[in-house]
Amino acid sequence: MSTFAATAQERRQFWLLVFFAILILGIGIGLRDPWPSDEPRFTLAAKQMVESGDWLFPHRGVELYADKPPMLFWLEAASFEVVRNWRVAFMLPSFLGALGTLWLIYDLGRRLWNRKIGMYAAMGALMCIQFVFQAKRAQIDPLVVFFITAANWGLLRHLLCGPDWRLFWFGCFCAGLGVITKGVGFLALLMLLPYAWATARNWHGIAPIDNRTWWRWLLGLVATLVAIDLWLIPMLLAARAHVGDPAYAAYVHNILFKQTAHRYADAWHHIHGPLFYLPLMVYNWLPLSLTYPGTFVRWWQALKTKDARILLPLGWVVLVLLFFSASAGKRDVYVLPIVPMLALITAPYVDDMLAKRWLRVLGAIFLLLIGGCMLGLGVYALSAHPAFATRLAYDRGFDGPANSLWWMCIVIGAAQWLALAIFRMRRVHYAVAGGMFALWMVWGVWGYALLNDSSSSAGLMQRVSEHLGPHDEIGLVDWKEQNMLMLDRHALDFGFSAPTSQQFVQGVLWQAAAPATRWLFVQEPAMGHCVDRSKAINVGHANRRDWWLFKANAVIPGCVPTSADEMPEADDAQ
Repeated sequence: MSTFAATAQERRQFWLLVFFAILILGIGIGLRDPWPSDEPRFTLAAKQMVESGDWLFPHRGVELYADKPPMLFWLEAASFEVVRNWRVAFMLPSFLGALGTLWLIYDLGRRLWNRKIGMYAAMGALMCIQFVFQAKRAQIDPLVVFFITAANWGLLRHLLCGPDWRLFWFGCFCAGLGVITKGVGFLALLMLLPYAWATARNWHGIAPIDNRTWWRWLLGLVATLVAIDLWLIPMLLAARAHVGDPAYAAYVHNILFKQTAHRYADAWHHIHGPLFYLPLMVYNWLPLSLTYPGTFVRWWQALKTKDARILLPLGWVVLVLLFFSASAGKRDVYVLPIVPMLALITAPYVDDMLAKRWLRVLGAIFLLLIGGCMLGLGVYALSAHPAFATRLAYDRGFDGPANSLWWMCIVIGAAQWLALAIFRMRRVHYAVAGGMFALWMVWGVWGYALLNDSSSSAGLMQRVSEHLGPHDEIGLVDWKEQNMLMLDRHALDFGFSAPTSQQFVQGVLWQAAAPATRWLFVQEPAMGHCVDRSKAINVGHANRRDWWLFKANAVIPGCVPTSADEMPEADDAQ
């Protein structure tokens, strides 16, 4: 294990890595608003926390939002209190969490091997397409990856570099923070199973821990529960104070049972087979996954020599993969916490693999393919004007210059090929890093500016605001979170999950009380045949939906729409 002070060259390399990571992960922050499907929902919950002062119970409009624990909402709200700008604040938790994850695996690599291995570990994760893609989105996953990795960091520092009970307890505490982030933070504690195996069989590299002090191990469980109770106990006490309101009892049941054990054991959506994750771990984790042909053999050799530095992270990766594969409900982001540990145990062999021609060839093929696909798509769309390009622009409500999207694809593809031409086969790993850098730079600057108005509904809600007077009020029926979030004024809603016919009736009654100044903003299916379109305003197509704005004179008296609740719900455009 490395104990030497860093050389001047190593310090320069480290700060170059930091600069590179900040550019890749941070470019574009402040250039776009939250995009569906999850970002507007989470940011709206955070915004309502700031406005209402209720930080214990997230809301989506007038309803309690019980699908996720509140950690991300807290951090987005706290970020806004610091920077006072939602365009910046909503992205900060993901950005800082991803940077923290990279530092944690760098630190583990340098302590278990040396600083060069730490650099390779951090770069391995940073070169993983899914890791960066999620880090550049304001979703819960980058945050839960950080807390699980922090838990693994504390546990491995104790189990392999220790003993250090304070770091062990810290790791258990971070696992608890992961639980109140997405429920699965406890998975970090599975690291103790391969540790127990290695200890029983005298593997090399295990720290000399006195296991007779069993009570210290139990304090790890206490640390986990303390972290969970930071939220759980105040939430339960506050819910009990609302004993007369069934919504709070439903919130407690939903967040503690339906969204955890019930969702795992009896999933109701995203149903896939047991092998669902295997192909995703190849193409979602490119170009890191290009190393698989070399790492599988080297991991097996390390296991045969009883190297616990490989066994513990690798055993944990397998256990987490089995855990998520056992549930019928599967999404690609569920296994994202595996990536940092995968990068860590790949790093010791990178130098050796780069000396082999096969990895350099795979790197070149990767750049040729991704560059060729982007170039081909862009050139074909510009020259042939295919139907799919027109349909894509319509579905997204894309109002910008349509050709810009395809020119962006061409620039990204050309950058991949240019990187390969500059660095050639001999230094193809630099070409891969340069190609990924170009991809995220172009996406963060060009893509965000090009797609923001349509993806975030900012353009749609701006058109809505143009029809409203300074004293007009607006009610939302069959709405989406981005609609309320992007309005420039307070909006009234009549529930989010309530039947759309019920929302419509309540909205019409509200509107009738002040017909001169009250408007309803409605998704077209929710109107049914109850609105005279000639007296309403079609404000546009966004997120694969058509939206209307009207006053009371457009409503057909006594009519109750029914068609909206019978129609299948479309996913929000990403």
